[in-house]
Amino acid sequence: MLQVKNVSKTYENGRKALYDISFDVSPGEFVSIIGPSGAGKSTIMRGINQLIPITSGEIVFDGQNVALASKAELRRIRRRIGMIFQHYNLVYRLTAVENVLHGRLGYKSTLSGVLGRYTEQEKEEAFLLLQKVGLEDFAYARCDQLSGGQKQRVGIARALMQHPSLILCDEPIASLDPQSSETVMTYLRDVTKQIGITCLVNLHQVEIAIAYSDRIIGVKEGRVVFDGAPGELTGERIAEIYHANPQAVGEETA
Repeated sequence: MLQVKNVSKTYENGRKALYDISFDVSPGEFVSIIGPSGAGKSTIMRGINQLIPITSGEIVFDGQNVALASKAELRRIRRRIGMIFQHYNLVYRLTAVENVLHGRLGYKSTLSGVLGRYTEQEKEEAFLLLQKVGLEDFAYARCDQLSGGQKQRVGIARALMQHPSLILCDEPIASLDPQSSETVMTYLRDVTKQIGITCLVNLHQVEIAIAYSDRIIGVKEGRVVFDGAPGELTGERIAEIYHANPQAVGEETA
C-alpha cells in the first residue's frame, strides 16, 4: 500500500528533518509513529501526501511515486488519502454532517463545492458515517458546540467520506483528555478495521500506541530507530527513542 524509501528532508534554512527514512505499510495495517517532539513525525506524515515536499527518496502509494506526481495526479492521489489533524480543521459555523460532506469536495467541481451540491446518496452516507463514530444525535449540531473528542470524531467521519485507501492522522489526540483520547482511538481503529482502510498515526502517548497498533515505528532525530510489534517495544527501546532513563520509562508505562 505504502512504501517510504530512503526519504530525506532538508528545509530551506538548512535544517535537516529526516535522514534516509524507510518503511512499508501493508493494506489494512494500523501503524503508529512515536517519538519526541521535533523527531520528524509530522514531516513524515505531511511528506506522504506532499503537503511538505521531500528533498530526496521515494514515496510510493499504491504503485505510484507521489513525489513525482503532477498537480492533476496529486489531486487524484489525495482523494484516496484521508487526513485527520490535531486541531480538527473543521468549519465551526457548519453542522457536523455538513463538515462530513466536505470529504467529497475532492470529487466536485469548484462550483459544486462552493454551492454545496451533494447527492442524496452522499447525504445518506454522511449520516451513516456519523452513526459509525457515535455522533448520529449530533448531526445537526454546529461544530463549535461540540467537545474536542466529538470534533475529532467528525474529522474521522469526514476522512472516511473520501473513500480513502489510507488515512493519515497527525497527532489526532494531542489536544484531548485521556478518556476522549481512548474514545477517539477506539472509533478510529474499529471503523478503519471494519472497512479495511490502512491507517498511519502519529502519537506522543506510548501506551496508546501499544494498546491500539498492529505495528509501531519509533523515530528519533529524523531517523527510524525502531520498527516492530507493540510487544517488542520494551522499556529499553522506549528509552532509546526518548533519551530517557530505562527504569523511569518502565515505571511510567507499567
